[in-house]
Amino acid sequence: MPVADMERGDAMIGHNEAEAFSELRAALGPSGFLAGDDIPARNHADSSVLPPLPPLAVLRPASTDEVSAALVIASRHRLAVTVQGGLTGLCGGATPAPGSLALSLERMNGIEEIDGRAMTLTARAGTPLEVMQKAAEAEGLLFPVDFGARGTATAGGIVSTNAGGNRVLRYGMTRASVLGLEAVLADGTVIGSLNKMLKNNAGPDLKQLFVGSEGLLGVVTRAVFSLQPLPRWTGLALIAVRDFEAAADILSSARAELGPMLSAFEVMWPDYWAMVTGNVPGRRAPFADKHGLYLLVEGHGRDGERDGSTFEAFLEGVYEAGLVEDAMLAQSLSDMEAFWAIRDASAEIEPVLGEHESFDVGLPPGEVGRFVDACRSALARELPASRAVFFGHAADGNIHVMASVPDPGPAGHHAVESVVYGVTREFSGSVSAEHGIGALKRGWLGHSRSPAEVALMRSLKAAVDPHGLLNPGKVI
Repeated sequence: MPVADMERGDAMIGHNEAEAFSELRAALGPSGFLAGDDIPARNHADSSVLPPLPPLAVLRPASTDEVSAALVIASRHRLAVTVQGGLTGLCGGATPAPGSLALSLERMNGIEEIDGRAMTLTARAGTPLEVMQKAAEAEGLLFPVDFGARGTATAGGIVSTNAGGNRVLRYGMTRASVLGLEAVLADGTVIGSLNKMLKNNAGPDLKQLFVGSEGLLGVVTRAVFSLQPLPRWTGLALIAVRDFEAAADILSSARAELGPMLSAFEVMWPDYWAMVTGNVPGRRAPFADKHGLYLLVEGHGRDGERDGSTFEAFLEGVYEAGLVEDAMLAQSLSDMEAFWAIRDASAEIEPVLGEHESFDVGLPPGEVGRFVDACRSALARELPASRAVFFGHAADGNIHVMASVPDPGPAGHHAVESVVYGVTREFSGSVSAEHGIGALKRGWLGHSRSPAEVALMRSLKAAVDPHGLLNPGKVI
């Protein structure tokens, strides 16, 4: 088809792309192919700090067959594809690579089945996390993955990034909940089985290649998730302690006394606590005095009277042991929401910090306290004008750091990254605990992975995507 005959937005593309656009438009229909001025601004970037970049076009398939057809065409014409889900990622994984198509899974939305006997939920890739949570709850079951972006993050996205969240301590990362998977390779081959079985050793577990691979190896189109019994009781305590050693002792006691009831153990250092309670409307400080550390300890159970008594006995024990300086036990749903609102207010302090970098590092749990002290000292020494706050899922070693960038611009950001990731490497930690690598952390992957490991990642990528068309410039 001559370029002059193409629709609006195609006039500036080359002949090869124009031919591909014609084929893609025919395969996906008018709702499935957007180009030029019809490309929505939301498809220009994810939630990272990377600048927006418009894709060549947006592909919006409505089925696995259409995903396959689109990738066959893109592969034949050697057009790169950036995969997009809910666009909540913080590492640039879904921001379009230069000159790439954006493959949005937003039309592949919906829950296909909830099997109460098998305790599974099967969903299409574009289904929001919160939709899956509410559907499971309506059946008396719990979708165990949970985090702040639940309203917009989607099934395919949480699988491809192996999302974590507040309750990894009890339920594990997303990987632990994925039983079956369907994905489409770069050449359009559909791979996978919507398996519901807990035990399936019929060869290597291929679905694990795609969980956490950030779209490098294939496009996740459907998934089967295992569900859990819905808690009938939830206990939540906000605890103030003198230091991290006291917090570590409380965690040990919680594991011993609460066992599998323990569902979350969150830690907030004073810098984070003060910035939230002093600057975010509606986030008042519940304690009159200042303390060395603040904890959120949550338990899930099935028997309110029995489990509630066990939870209170645990709190009394750590108080009598001299580990607690002050504490509040949630008495209502509104109390729980108020406690969690302080922990979940990180996005609301971004204007206070100004230009900043957000870090998501993983540490051996026993090193968390020492890491925070070392990181704070390193920032003060190397970048004295930077302000940093620390908080996170300390029980599983996942600490979030938000550090302001004193000198705006790439060099300033790199300087902050060098300090934080340098300390992370000293502690044999991971530059990404749950957010992924994307484009922003690609240059730092070697701080956590050996050359042999990175080489193996490249070999896997070359085996399933020899032309490097899926998510180029991401992860490796």
